[in-house]
Amino acid sequence: MPRFSPATILQTHEVTNQPPEFAGRNLYLIDTAMREAVLREAGPWLDKRMTALGEVLGSERVLELGDHSNRYPPELISFDRYGRRVDEVRFHPSYHELMTLAMEHNVHDVSWLVDEPGRHLGHAALLALFTQAEAGTMCPINMTYSAVGAFNSHPEVAQPWIDAIVGGQYDAPLRPIAEKAGITVGIAMTEKQGGSDVRANTTRAEPIEGNSGLYRLIGHKWFCSAPMSDGFLTLAHAPGGLTCFLVPRITPTGDRNAIHVMRLKDKMGNKSNASSEIEYHGAVAWRLGEEGRGVNNILEMVHHNRLGTISGTLGIMRMALAQAVHHVQGRRAFQRTLIDQPIMRMVVADLAVEYEAAVALVARTGRVFDGTDEVEQGFARLAVALAKYWLCERNPNFVFQCMESHGGVGYVEETPMPRLFRESPLNGIWEGSGNVIALDILRTLSREPLALEGYRSEIAPARGVNRHLDAATDELFALIDKGAVPEMRGRWVAERMALVLQGALLVQFAPSAVSDAFCQSRLGAGRAMTFGALPADFDVSAVLARQQF
Repeated sequence: MPRFSPATILQTHEVTNQPPEFAGRNLYLIDTAMREAVLREAGPWLDKRMTALGEVLGSERVLELGDHSNRYPPELISFDRYGRRVDEVRFHPSYHELMTLAMEHNVHDVSWLVDEPGRHLGHAALLALFTQAEAGTMCPINMTYSAVGAFNSHPEVAQPWIDAIVGGQYDAPLRPIAEKAGITVGIAMTEKQGGSDVRANTTRAEPIEGNSGLYRLIGHKWFCSAPMSDGFLTLAHAPGGLTCFLVPRITPTGDRNAIHVMRLKDKMGNKSNASSEIEYHGAVAWRLGEEGRGVNNILEMVHHNRLGTISGTLGIMRMALAQAVHHVQGRRAFQRTLIDQPIMRMVVADLAVEYEAAVALVARTGRVFDGTDEVEQGFARLAVALAKYWLCERNPNFVFQCMESHGGVGYVEETPMPRLFRESPLNGIWEGSGNVIALDILRTLSREPLALEGYRSEIAPARGVNRHLDAATDELFALIDKGAVPEMRGRWVAERMALVLQGALLVQFAPSAVSDAFCQSRLGAGRAMTFGALPADFDVSAVLARQQF
């Protein structure tokens, strides 16, 4: 609850030299880089939605909901008082309020609800904005968005689920989907023995006689995110090979499905979101697609999920940076405000440059998800992988530097910084760790020449503007154009491709102070390993002017 006029005159001292409360501002309107990108890549329709959501998220009430939903994590209820199995997760009321808010603002379905340019950027931008207030709820929201991408290829089975998602509202209690105001969809893919190697899965799918397309699943899943979803996309071995299935929590006959939640994961962060281990004890499931085509069928959901992971990463970066800027503007040391200390100005400006590059990359990636031709679609697959690799690798150190700018108070749980820091590695692990993503990028380069063609076309308009960008681009293509890139160079190629793309986008769309600093410090010969070691002639004031609020 808002604190009215806390006492500053105490018995032993007076409390001074502290920044004001952060809450009470529109989280979107204070984000210059994001608003420019939204207007450029989508237009007024999304700007309006972002403005409305930003106003709500910046309130003290919603920021407090984010704190409470993580302080009071979910609890597994395996049986009811009479010993009947229920396999339900009990959440703090703040979680339900946040889920309601997210679905009221269409974070889960805007891309499928509107017919506007940048509709997938709509999901990405709204999710990034919401993540600033609370990240865990965005897991079921993003998976629900992604599920529609997979369902669209199988309307003969999934149309009732699509209809319940698009335009739906949050409706938590378990009931048949036809009786609900809206639904959510989760994912259960990995198993203990295989992890990312889903072809090592052992879960079996046995056809149900007399019911075409219905199977019974027997096996386990090591990670099932959001187990209170109304259904799950999963993989299992049918007679014809590894196959994709839709597993409802309520069977077609109206019974609870035989999905047993074995335990909730005790995670480092992401506390509000229930991640679980489950077992299928003859659970009923619909087949999606042909037997043996499971990996291919699930890739569409993975593709859209990755857009959410980079958007969530962007939201974490933004809130960490906003908290850092707020603190250094409101605190003094050695007779000067922190933001007026030359070395602090350099650190914050460097963080701001990093964030602006992340915005440009996520916004462009979200926009090309709308692509209809093979070049755009190929580039979208490549761009989201590049963004996931690089932004997720950078995020923990970025958040740490924002935390360090607070001094000791940034390490205290009453601030949002520890929660942001615990959240910062997550998206680098979910939907493919760094090595998995780097290998995906190499496969795309070798198998999809149109994806590389799309990448080149994005770089081309920036050629000849910045010598550091030109040199880095030449070095990159000198390796790629030789043919197959060795696996051991996968991380170098992923990083370099992401940086070159970021530099090219900034050269085209950002102020020269931002693009010049980025290209020289990230692509030039004298690259530094820490934030705050920018070139001496860097225009610090021009960059910081975009962060004043």
